[in-house]
Amino acid sequence: MQAQPSPDAILQTGLAFWASKTLLSAIELGVFTQLARGPTDLVGLRDALGLHPRSARDFFDALVALGFLLRTDGVYANTAETDLFLDRAKPSYVGGILEMANTRLYPFWRGLTLALRTGLPQNEVAHGGPNLFDTLYADPARLEQFLAAMTGISRGANLAIARQFPWKDHRSFVDVGTAQGDLAAQIALANPHLRGTGFDLPGVRPIFENYIRAIGVDDRVAFAQGSFFDQELPKADVVLMGHILHDWDLPTKRMLIGKAHDALPEGGALVVYESIIDDERRENAFGLLMSLNMLIETPGGFDYTGADCAGWMEEAGFRQTRVEHLVGPDSMVVGIR
Repeated sequence: MQAQPSPDAILQTGLAFWASKTLLSAIELGVFTQLARGPTDLVGLRDALGLHPRSARDFFDALVALGFLLRTDGVYANTAETDLFLDRAKPSYVGGILEMANTRLYPFWRGLTLALRTGLPQNEVAHGGPNLFDTLYADPARLEQFLAAMTGISRGANLAIARQFPWKDHRSFVDVGTAQGDLAAQIALANPHLRGTGFDLPGVRPIFENYIRAIGVDDRVAFAQGSFFDQELPKADVVLMGHILHDWDLPTKRMLIGKAHDALPEGGALVVYESIIDDERRENAFGLLMSLNMLIETPGGFDYTGADCAGWMEEAGFRQTRVEHLVGPDSMVVGIR
């Protein structure tokens, strides 16, 4: 018999912001960083975080029910995942993207309906401010938070690319829009024969160099400053663009792919990765929602399918293309010149 229709999924999705904001507030308050120092009872945790008695217990127990905390005999502790990925003191911390979601994206997404009707961004621009990137690069502290956020959302894919791509066939690479430089760092760590370059705007240099130095690959990975709008890309055997193309409209996407083609030797490769939408546009909900986020954040950006990107690469002169899954919602599209 066919099951009776149920409103459960409708209600859970419609109210999913309850769970989302509970997690985001926990990260903002430092719950997981505090518990990484050791399990704590209700009163101790509440007082350490400076919370009011009224709802602290409900807050912590909601995190237990959502699977982000453990509670044994009244004592709270991190799960293995939150201890590894949401403790700010650990290099594996991925909360930067969630901190940005909490401070910027969460309020801006209130404007999604208006954005769908108008096609216009709903971030700082909608309130008379400068565009996203001008805002970020004008404030070093905010820029550092944004670049850390990019590391957080990219780490899994960066590790996969460092091991999955056939690096033995190449000697050099350039990471375009490198941010903190985690992709370049992970590639260099996994492939000692490679030399790499991180290419980004001048304000990124100190953040990149500090990060690369801390990882210990500064002898093989250097920074090159510049704008991919105003100059050619540094030449290398492999050009990488992670979470770059979706920021821009179609003519800009094609322009950047063309510049990558020009920077490569015969047999060189362009690697484009982000939350590539499946070709049937039915499965990768994260990629489709990311495209809506580009509507909120940018004048013309959008996410795309692997077939879309492969087509743009072929138009630019790449003779072979392939799409490979990386991790979670992320895939890479590879073009061979």
